[in-house]
Amino acid sequence: MPRVTDTRPPAEPSSEGQKARYQRIIEVASELGSQHDFDSLQMQDVATGAEVAIATLYRYFPSKVHLLVAVMRAQVDRVDRARVSPKEGQSPAEAASELLIGLTVHMHSQRRLSLSGIQAMIFAESLENPDRERIKVAFSDIILRLANWNTDPTDDQRRRAWLLTQCWFGVLMQVLNGSRSRPMADADIRRACELLLSGG
Repeated sequence: MPRVTDTRPPAEPSSEGQKARYQRIIEVASELGSQHDFDSLQMQDVATGAEVAIATLYRYFPSKVHLLVAVMRAQVDRVDRARVSPKEGQSPAEAASELLIGLTVHMHSQRRLSLSGIQAMIFAESLENPDRERIKVAFSDIILRLANWNTDPTDDQRRRAWLLTQCWFGVLMQVLNGSRSRPMADADIRRACELLLSGG
């Protein structure tokens, strides 16, 4: 297990210069994370690639776990900002299937980075990690929006969105570790969307 004993909260960038450095770190970590697995990814290499001092890197990301979870959050935020919604004539289940299958394809194409990010998410369960919490909230919000449940959703609708997220995550893990074929995974995702997003 990686060292995550430093539980101080990560600093938030405020100035434009800080935000630019933060974004550069995320981009370099994504690139290096696509080339190295979790254990071999080195914080010093990320700092060097992003042209920041190692102290600056640790200021924003107290551990490799924090860094990789932030990379995952950046990807989820891009999806959230796109404000995806059902196309004309498309049911919520079809819209959610299209999105989740597309994400599966994308994450499988960056298998090493995806596995490292998921590993970091698991390790982050023992931390107070705002990025991890943001990922959970954003993903639920995306599913609720695709189901047209984003206006005052009921507890049951929130539960369904959470269950679909958990189901997709499980299928994704099977695809990434090679124990589930892509066609089977696609069918699994479509069926889960049909079961959980039908009705109100």
